[in-house]
Amino acid sequence: QVQLVESGGGLVQPGGSLRLSCAASGISFRLYTMSWYRQAPGKQRELVASIISGGPINYSDSVKGRFTISRDNDKNAVYLQMNSLKAEDTAVYYCYARNAIRVTNSYWGQGTQVTVSS
Repeated sequence: QVQLVESGGGLVQPGGSLRLSCAASGISFRLYTMSWYRQAPGKQRELVASIISGGPINYSDSVKGRFTISRDNDKNAVYLQMNSLKAEDTAVYYCYARNAIRVTNSYWGQGTQVTVSS
């Protein structure tokens, strides 16, 4: 059974930082491209960042220079360090895993709420 479990969300003031974690189980983690998406109320889900094992990292323009995605293949985990948070970063953040070869094998986490507010 595949599970992606996010943690680390919460309420933070503008300019603050949070670190999200996603623990994966039930997949060959190294074979998966790991991504963070987010969805704000009334908006479509959007890609925040993605990381390929041993490969390139991509960021959306809106978070470039403020967010850092990383992965630990030994711990089957992916992280999102979020600095200089803004109110517009408020959203539910989702972890997403997609097999780099069999791209139809993909999974979502349940999401974690991030609220940036004073």
